[in-house]
Amino acid sequence: SILTLPLGYYSGYLVEHRYNLSNQTFGRWAWERMKGTLVSLPLIVAVLVVLYFCLRTYGLWWWLPVSIVLTFFSVVLARLAPMLIMPLFYKFTPLPDGRLKERITTLCADAGVRILGIFSFNLSKNTKKANAGFTGIGRSKRIILGDTLMKDFSEEEIETVFAHELGHYTHRHILIGMLIGVISTFAGLYVAAQCYTWSLEWFGFSSITNLAALPLLALWLALFGLVTAPLGNIISRKHERQADAYAVTTTRNRSAFVSALRKLAATNLADPQPHPLIEFLFYSHPSITRRIALIEHLETE
Repeated sequence: SILTLPLGYYSGYLVEHRYNLSNQTFGRWAWERMKGTLVSLPLIVAVLVVLYFCLRTYGLWWWLPVSIVLTFFSVVLARLAPMLIMPLFYKFTPLPDGRLKERITTLCADAGVRILGIFSFNLSKNTKKANAGFTGIGRSKRIILGDTLMKDFSEEEIETVFAHELGHYTHRHILIGMLIGVISTFAGLYVAAQCYTWSLEWFGFSSITNLAALPLLALWLALFGLVTAPLGNIISRKHERQADAYAVTTTRNRSAFVSALRKLAATNLADPQPHPLIEFLFYSHPSITRRIALIEHLETE
């Protein structure tokens, strides 16, 4: 956190204020970052302890038990985060009865999706950006709507945005994403383990258990993530197209969804038409221009 503080300050505070996206004072930004550090630090320490224990105990096979433990941690965090971690950063309020709640509840019922509840949260304390989605898995699954979305979007637009998120569930994108995450964890740690062992002597280390060599392992993990990110983005963009089609099909309100996408792009200052290579390498969602074109094409089918 100390090493990344200057970059975090630049990207998370200066840039956000430069483009009028942030509602944070410097004090609030520093406090939110400190809370994030305090929450993540015990988790990071636990992972490092497990990693070092496995390095000493299992030798060259250390990557296998570490992968198993990380997978278990990920599932537990996904289940507990909505109840224990997210409330540390935002205040969640049950969505009051009304037409919007009825619309969302009907969409869930028609899709056979059970939820713990529908909540709005004070996203505006930090940003002008809008967001919504599902959080949690199993019985902790709930719907959250940012108050910026509630304020600046119509009920029809919010319904289509939520229908898009619901599309991810009905197409099992969450399950697929978790499976891909597990595969990536095992594959990434295996590849990093081989490269780590192979490159130790280059940097003057004689043992995989040398604590001073752990940054080298982190480097190989980062390189694996960088190389495989475009593949993950290809899968993600496919899922987003499927969710867009689901939103249009279920709500039968193409114009509201297109309007919502344009508002989201304007609010979040998204590049409407990035260079195709940039989109291919770095975008987890199709560009807004491409998404709208695909949505409008559905009308002719």
